[in-house]
Amino acid sequence: MATIDVLMPVRNGMPFLAESIDSICRQTFADWRLLVLDHGSTDGSLELARQRAESDRRILVSSHPEANGIAELRNIGLAKCDSRYLLLQDADDVSFPNRMEIVAQHFEASPDTLIIGGEAIVIDPEGRRTGHLRAPREPAAVAAASFFYFPIIHPAAAANFPALMCLDAAYGEDIIGAVPPADSITVKTLAEDYILFGQLALLGPCMNLPTPLIQYRRHKKSAGITSPKEQIAQALKVSRFLAKSFCIRNGLEPFDPGPFCNHADHVFDFGGRDYREPFHKMADALRRGLGPSQPLERELAFRKVLATRDGSTMALGLLRFVLRNHASPAEIRTVRNWLLKGVRRGKYVYREPAMESRLAA
Repeated sequence: MATIDVLMPVRNGMPFLAESIDSICRQTFADWRLLVLDHGSTDGSLELARQRAESDRRILVSSHPEANGIAELRNIGLAKCDSRYLLLQDADDVSFPNRMEIVAQHFEASPDTLIIGGEAIVIDPEGRRTGHLRAPREPAAVAAASFFYFPIIHPAAAANFPALMCLDAAYGEDIIGAVPPADSITVKTLAEDYILFGQLALLGPCMNLPTPLIQYRRHKKSAGITSPKEQIAQALKVSRFLAKSFCIRNGLEPFDPGPFCNHADHVFDFGGRDYREPFHKMADALRRGLGPSQPLERELAFRKVLATRDGSTMALGLLRFVLRNHASPAEIRTVRNWLLKGVRRGKYVYREPAMESRLAA
């Protein structure tokens, strides 16, 4: 049994797969096992992975073209793991050489932690740096943010694997079990990681380190580029599911996080202009269910900015927020996207299909 198992799903991952595998092989931490899960590749990815496995016995390759979606593929991988820690890696991303060493040290120092994530340097297909992704750090901040966006960079995350198994953790599934089966959801793709990690953030400590752990590659085959509307719709569905599970589990009045979400910097427009009453209802539920904390109050302060959709009021609210808090680029972009919705023709404004049809008519 290796200390760290690495799960790497791949489907037609050329030309980035070799660099991704090599970044695991070059880790300063040596006690690992890489599980490459091929999902019916036809571009030579499976053959390349098998070639790498021939030169390093720590690499195991299996083919699962029958898997029904990425969630099922990842769950097949979970069933193959027997490690102390689980490291997640996409086939187009690159881990920094000391990633495993950093993660193992932090798990040793915080053995009760479920998830340890980190930051990511964004790169283009040629490997040029184009951005820097950051995430909330403390467990209280991760839990508070999980209702509104995915606060963990999934391919930069690692997990306490035995703790995950004790929770019957599975991608795309309801693991809390508070919602009646008729109202529960299953997510096969696009947000299968969000529903799992969002629930984990409500069940135990999940944190992000303030240091880049991976190079996160964006290219034309990335899910957020090939299926942006579908991914946003799935994320909203998960946000609402998390809120429902949270309220039922804690005996709280239900609330809808939808108007206050900012998945991928989108503002969610449901036709209302004044969400202050729903905001206060939501804030009360979160304070009672999560307990008081400075990270929660900071998160609520930003969500309050989105509670009134009058442009001048939102702009003033953002200014006050910036003066009192360290605003993230994503928070600033979210409000800017609403203020410029007319100029951009609603590019970063999400409306449910029924509302879009009414507006088009």
